[in-house]
Amino acid sequence: MSHLSLAPLRNRIWSLKPYPSVPWSHPFSTQPYPHGSSVPQRNREQKQKRLREKQRALDKEMAVNSKLPVKSSKSWIAKETVLYEIPTKPGEKKDVTGPMPPMYSPQYVEAAWYPWWVQEGFFKPEYQSQLPQATGEIFSICIPPPNVTGSLHLGHALTVAIQDALVRWHRMRGDQVLWIPGSDHAGIATQAVVEKQLWKEQGIRRHELNREDFLKKVWRWKEEKGGEICEQLRALGASLDWDRECFTMDAGSSVAVTEAFVRLYEAGLLYRDQQIVNWSCALRSAISDIEVEGRPLPGRTEFCPPGCPYPVSFGLLFSVAFPVDGDPDTEIVVGTTRPETLPGDVAVAVHPDDPRYIHLHGCQLRHPLSGKSLPLITDPTIQPDLGTGAVKVTPAHSLVDADIGARHKLIPVNVIGEDGTMVSPCGDWLQGLHRFVAREKIVSMLKEQGYFRGIQDHPMVLPICSRSGDVVEYLLKNQWFVRCQKMGEQAAQAVESGALCLNPPFHQKNWQHWFSNISDWCVSRQLWWGHQIPAYRVFGKEGDIEECWVVGRSEAEARKVAAELIGRPEKELTLERDPDVLDTWFSSALFPFSALGWPQKTPDLNRFYPLSLLETGSDLLMFWVGRMVMLGTQLTGQLPFPQVLLHSMVRDGQGRKMSKSLGNVLDPRDVIRGAELQVLQEKLKDGNLDPRELQMAAAAQRKDFPQGIPECGTDALRFTLCSHGTQGNDINLSVSEVLSSRHFCNKIWNAMRFILNALGDRFIPHPIEELSPSSAMDTWILSNLAFTAGECERGFLAQELSLITHALYHFWLHKLCDVYLESVKPVLSRSPQSPGLLQTLYSCADVGLRLLAPFMPFLTEELWQRLPHRPNCAPAPSICVAPYPCAQNLCCCNVQSPKNNTSMKIS
Repeated sequence: MSHLSLAPLRNRIWSLKPYPSVPWSHPFSTQPYPHGSSVPQRNREQKQKRLREKQRALDKEMAVNSKLPVKSSKSWIAKETVLYEIPTKPGEKKDVTGPMPPMYSPQYVEAAWYPWWVQEGFFKPEYQSQLPQATGEIFSICIPPPNVTGSLHLGHALTVAIQDALVRWHRMRGDQVLWIPGSDHAGIATQAVVEKQLWKEQGIRRHELNREDFLKKVWRWKEEKGGEICEQLRALGASLDWDRECFTMDAGSSVAVTEAFVRLYEAGLLYRDQQIVNWSCALRSAISDIEVEGRPLPGRTEFCPPGCPYPVSFGLLFSVAFPVDGDPDTEIVVGTTRPETLPGDVAVAVHPDDPRYIHLHGCQLRHPLSGKSLPLITDPTIQPDLGTGAVKVTPAHSLVDADIGARHKLIPVNVIGEDGTMVSPCGDWLQGLHRFVAREKIVSMLKEQGYFRGIQDHPMVLPICSRSGDVVEYLLKNQWFVRCQKMGEQAAQAVESGALCLNPPFHQKNWQHWFSNISDWCVSRQLWWGHQIPAYRVFGKEGDIEECWVVGRSEAEARKVAAELIGRPEKELTLERDPDVLDTWFSSALFPFSALGWPQKTPDLNRFYPLSLLETGSDLLMFWVGRMVMLGTQLTGQLPFPQVLLHSMVRDGQGRKMSKSLGNVLDPRDVIRGAELQVLQEKLKDGNLDPRELQMAAAAQRKDFPQGIPECGTDALRFTLCSHGTQGNDINLSVSEVLSSRHFCNKIWNAMRFILNALGDRFIPHPIEELSPSSAMDTWILSNLAFTAGECERGFLAQELSLITHALYHFWLHKLCDVYLESVKPVLSRSPQSPGLLQTLYSCADVGLRLLAPFMPFLTEELWQRLPHRPNCAPAPSICVAPYPCAQNLCCCNVQSPKNNTSMKIS
């Protein structure tokens, strides 16, 4: 997208200084004020000295530090809450004709504005195309669809704050902005929530209902409970086009998912095969790689998996002897961390060049449990220096072993079922036992038979299902897979060629690594809630057709394909649809396309390209964005995203990752509105924490928030989140920082009360091009205003919002409030007042609020609506669609030199 170049401005804006006759470190002249009044000499000199010292300190700080200054944490004293109590219907404009409350109150300021914004259509691109400042450019952005089951936390709030700041800036500068809200159906999470509810309220499992009845309950739950995220987004002030809200299970998404599946299948990029998958026994479903958490274990570690009657020790290496068949005095010892898979062993493998085993090549071994004969095979992938250099091969329960088994044409033996219990091939003595109960029984049997050779601590990474907390099993299953290598190469090439820009650039290395190691994507999920796979198994009249699958947009289309494939009449065939559903990531990866109407509305899709994406810089991001880039490029024939902006991850004030068990996951509304400690503690009980975790989380909350959380307001939270450098390290966010930003809001509030009082009821603002400062201080503040506008423009174009918040903070607090307003108080106490002074005050308020609006939408709207409008021009109805100030325009206004009254430009 083309934007205004800053090249011609930089020479004029970046070097902005006060009027030459007023030294930078001495902002005030020691001569009497131009209006002829006098101030007692001693007071004037002392005040000037204090101001000079403050100015020097501020300038030094600005030169050294490019971040928002670290604010000292102030003890919170509860403020009186002021409420907006004028009857206002939803969507009706707020009445601002009354007097301003004496202090800033978030609840008063934030009341009524959001419904009015939505009602007036300010967030719709159709409205924005009619703005006087319309550029004809399009800015389209995708909200990462949050799970409908949960609620937003401060990490989500960071994403929303950044996205909305960019969206509001583009809208104010005249671009057509499209920002579509939506949520993800979260197949596993939603189904688990409803199943728990069924068990709690009715004492039944989902399998006791038919699929249709269960899905009705899920939809009912979604309608009742699924609106919390939308309420949170509104509370955060997110300027989304709510008329275009979508859900990944609505009709449009279903059409897109089916179309994508069929097209990928027809292109040979989607196939069905038997492969090793990540399996959650607790969920009885395959799960994605991203849903497998690697838990490092230093050695022996006890852990109680779901469904296991007692804790199990992990981080151990068990040594087991496999005797050589026909030579009982010779044995090969192998090490394993998973004795429960021993019944599934089909071979023992060594490296072909390992001298310890060369004389045994071609020998047969006896299985220590079953006594069956197993081959000793050689494979170059075996590492001789690890353990004994000999490994057992279990192709049905290990991805590595499956590759070895395929190379040597070994037949896999599955010994663990979908529910995590042992199955018939392992023998009656183990069948039906929980796999970790079977582990203990197997070890005992090895000891009895004399084949156990010891146990030792073994550092390892234990795979845990992030959804259920269970230990992940690797099972051999017939599933649907997407071929990712070719599409992954295209995605990697897009970044390498510069067609896709990752910001900040250091993420390129992670991107290339992720795609260079990508494997085929298992998209089958053994759930009921989700998009049922549009594939059908074909049966003949006698059921004599070898396993045959066809894909179609409907059963009728699939039946026609089957008849042509097999060469039989359609009426002789029976089709049975795959009961599995697609991985949630499949539909969420299509979200930006289905939300824009693909595949029915391809022209609309093209019109609103390019899209920008934002998300936390994590493996989750690479997984989601990577899937979108792959599928989008394949299905639409073009690279869908020219830019991806990856921001930091939010941690708490102590640098800890947000975790429910730590009690540091906060609902943004609790920071916005404030929350008593008791309320925070009650929210913990509504979660899924076990009693021990609940106790830990409650204790942590009592320590971190002994007095609860003070009311900070939306604007303070947004400003704080955006004030951190989001393109670098993780963000450590404390509530005290947000509270400091509330103090900043209060400072702005008081400054505007002062300015509005100074302007009075009869003030008429002049056009900005006629602005004529009447003192050196007027020139100085206007030059700082122009400099701040230039910094804001630079920060938005670079998508580094901390540069903007830094500039705005210093302008409002240290330039306008601490220096300029203090300097004009004596002047305003005299009459007649200088027209140039009042015009300067107005311009500082008007421009300063519009510069701040993308970060503090509620406060700036409340204050800007109270300003008088310039005559002879149609005022914008809201600050959110008012023109964003341009540094170039500010630089071109004329000012008067206080010495010779000659016209000059601020530059």
